[in-house]
Amino acid sequence: MSDPSLTARIDALEMRAAYQDETIEALNQALTAQWDQIDALRREIARLKDRLAAAENNIATPPESEPPPPHY
Repeated sequence: MSDPSLTARIDALEMRAAYQDETIEALNQALTAQWDQIDALRREIARLKDRLAAAENNIATPPESEPPPPHY
């Protein structure tokens, strides 16, 4: 282990490994945040679908089925 080139190579490998660990952790955090956002958006879409269905059910009669107004 006293060979300077071997020590330099080991140091370079250790630096690369440390950089890769940091990169993997950053990517993992970004991926986790994206999945959290996807889950929130899915819940919001489901909520909006429910609201739309409720609004459609509250319509008494469609405009096409109403009789025309009387003319004076």
